[in-house]
Amino acid sequence: MTITRFEVMRTPPMPHTDWPAPADISFWTKVVVGDEGMSRAVPHVNNAEYVRWIDRLAELATDAAGFTREWHLEQGTMWFVARHEIDYRGETFASDELLAATWLHAFTRTSVRRDTLIVRPSDDRVICIANTRWALVDLKTRRPIRIPGEIKAAFPPAHSTAIGETATARRSDS
Repeated sequence: MTITRFEVMRTPPMPHTDWPAPADISFWTKVVVGDEGMSRAVPHVNNAEYVRWIDRLAELATDAAGFTREWHLEQGTMWFVARHEIDYRGETFASDELLAATWLHAFTRTSVRRDTLIVRPSDDRVICIANTRWALVDLKTRRPIRIPGEIKAAFPPAHSTAIGETATARRSDS
């Protein structure tokens, strides 16, 4: 069995103009698909595996900003998923090489919206787009808490365009 690998990219790729993402996203990873998430009935990656990938990408992006899960545990906090919205647009298979980007869309007092895009550059296929609302939770009370300014300041400014709106806007401009 091979395990899916995530490699943070030091230099962002040149995104295809049809990819539904803002052009200035700086957090990209290369994903080499393993066979551990293959569906038993149909030889492709099981949809549940995409949820694990979205979680891992958010973890890597947060780590890159200096707020690892270990740091959060020391603070008595952790990010919890409050909502996932996922559009599955294509299949992936073991050994596929994908690109994935994730960025912040909007902050509230206690939560953040994070968009995720996964594409297969070999055929410019959008595999999946997702929007996840993450809540910062106090681990003792299990209740959402205010996001500290130091965390907000560590991330690039939130993009005012949600995933998918960018591509729609491009099509209507043509």
